[in-house]
Amino acid sequence: MAKKTVPPLEITCPCCKSVLRVDAELGVVLSHETPPKPVHDVDISDAANILAGEAQRREDKFRQSWDAELKKEDVLSRKFEEALKKAKEQPAEKPIRDFDL
Repeated sequence: MAKKTVPPLEITCPCCKSVLRVDAELGVVLSHETPPKPVHDVDISDAANILAGEAQRREDKFRQSWDAELKKEDVLSRKFEEALKKAKEQPAEKPIRDFDL
């Protein structure tokens, strides 16, 4: 008696939209087709707007990092105070060494 062959499954990836052909009997990928990459239609007049937007994003990131650097000393001192308070609340224990195990 001849075996019935099951046609391969065609599965579309939800992330990249590529198509996989999988043999269900063997559990292997038979072929893989990537979708065509979309062509971005950018006009020269739009390029100036894109560059201005990128410049604004760079400025915003720089400003955020500058503010974080200004607050860095206060943040570190508060973290130290919290750690010191936690260390005072917990009893002192003998540290465990690998040799003691």
